[in-house]
Amino acid sequence: MSKRPASRGRPTNRKKKASLIDRVLARVPVSHVALRRIATWTIVLVALGGVYIAGAVTGANAAIGTALAEQIGKAGLRVEQIEVRGVKRMDVTTVYAVALDQKSRAMPLVDLNLVRDRLLQYGWVQDAHVSRRLPDTLLIRIVERTPAAVWQNQGQLSLIDRDGVYLEPVSADAMPDLPLVIGPGADRQEPAFQTLMAAAPALKPRVRAATWVGNRRWDLLFDTGETLSLPEGDAEAAKALKLFAEKDGTSKLLGSGYVKFDLRDPTRMVVRKGNQGTPAPKPSAAAKPTTTKSDRVPTRDQV
Repeated sequence: MSKRPASRGRPTNRKKKASLIDRVLARVPVSHVALRRIATWTIVLVALGGVYIAGAVTGANAAIGTALAEQIGKAGLRVEQIEVRGVKRMDVTTVYAVALDQKSRAMPLVDLNLVRDRLLQYGWVQDAHVSRRLPDTLLIRIVERTPAAVWQNQGQLSLIDRDGVYLEPVSADAMPDLPLVIGPGADRQEPAFQTLMAAAPALKPRVRAATWVGNRRWDLLFDTGETLSLPEGDAEAAKALKLFAEKDGTSKLLGSGYVKFDLRDPTRMVVRKGNQGTPAPKPSAAAKPTTTKSDRVPTRDQV
């Protein structure tokens, strides 16, 4: 019995064995489209590298480098998005404006250090980190300063941080719940003022305002209306404030009818009572600082 010849043209179920390369590519967690793009960019970058090396011989690297960067930008590596993180108080549009102020938006030509340096010129920015996230995003992380006090000078109110760095103006109608420091140079004394308050932490929440007097010492105004005059010198002022806190803790000085305490001489405290023994007037919780044309600082201390 003769064998039936195999029919020609009939489809076969036998699968063609995949090549080693195909099997490897099938296991790579990247789409074929992405792989083709990577391959294309690899070829382009190798070619551009060759051109750049050739430019080194002719001394035309700067012009060639700029031209190559522009071509890379046109090919897709161009700033199209800006992602800003860490901004809570400052105007985020300011960050966008600084980031986009570039001669070219081609990724290789974006000067990250220049963007950072420009951002650091703004008071709110304590630090800034600028990086590229290919293919088209510029990532900016801002570390903001924290407001520590309101500075009143020449009738103007401004937010400052604990180092005395100017942040932004503030209106009397929107005063934050922060200590008020008054007078010329009080902003530069903010670090010393923070150290002073640390000497008597129990009194810190009761200090409503502090006036830098004669560019040499502090007068503190408490929420109960009394004024405390402190001596010159950081160490002497801290010692006097700590002494006053101890006396207030044992004798309850604040809110007891006094209007002023003078500790400019830390060895003796001079006090003054209110008229007919009436308590000192308490500053209203809604009271706002005066905004006259100038904040007058006495030329001599008076008790």
